[in-house]
Amino acid sequence: MSDQQYAALIPVKPPAVGKSRLVGLGPGSRRALAEAFALDTVAACVASVAVARVLVVTDDVHVASLVGELGAASLPDGVSGDLNGTLRQAAAEAGRRWPHLRPVALCADLPALRVADLDDTLARVLTAHPWFVPDAAGVGTTMYAAAVDEFDPRFGPASRREHRRAGAQELVDVAPSLRRDVDDLDDLRDAVALGVGRYTAAVVPPT
Repeated sequence: MSDQQYAALIPVKPPAVGKSRLVGLGPGSRRALAEAFALDTVAACVASVAVARVLVVTDDVHVASLVGELGAASLPDGVSGDLNGTLRQAAAEAGRRWPHLRPVALCADLPALRVADLDDTLARVLTAHPWFVPDAAGVGTTMYAAAVDEFDPRFGPASRREHRRAGAQELVDVAPSLRRDVDDLDDLRDAVALGVGRYTAAVVPPT
C-alpha cells in the first residue's frame, strides 16, 4: 500500500455555462446541478485520508467561496478555455505550495464519488509514473496524476487513448464512483443509482 499523499486539482467552470448537455433541464437546474457536482467532488477529496490538500481552479467567485467553506483552496483560472493548460498551471502552483504532494487532477462532475473508493484507489497506486482512471464509457478520463515535472494531462476528446499514447498507466479495477462523470441525463441517472453526495441529492430533479 502506498503512503503517497496527494494535492487534488479540480477545475470548475462557472456553473452558469456548465453542463449544457443536460438537455431537457432549464438553465437554473443545470447551474444548480453543475455547482452541486463540483461541491460533492470537492467534499469527497477534502475528506480523503490520501488527499492532503485540495486546489480548485475557478473564475467563479461564488464557487470559490463555497469550496473555501469546505476546506479547499482556490486559484483563478489563468488560461481559461484550455483545460490541460489550466491543470498544468494548477500543478505548478500546487508544487510550489506543497512540494511533498503529488498532483492528481479530477473532473468536477463526479457527484457519486465516495471517499472510501478514492482512498482505496490512491493507496493501491505504487507506480511513480503518470497514471489515469478512465471514465465509465471507456473513452474519457476522470483522474490523472503525475509528479509536477511530468504532469502533462490530455483531457479532451478520446482522452483515454491520448493518455495511453502519452505513456500514462491506466488503472483497472477501479470503483464505479470514480468513473461516473456526468455529462447528460443518462449519466445523472447512473450516478443517482450509485448514490450521489448531499449537494447533488438536494437539487437532482425527480424522475
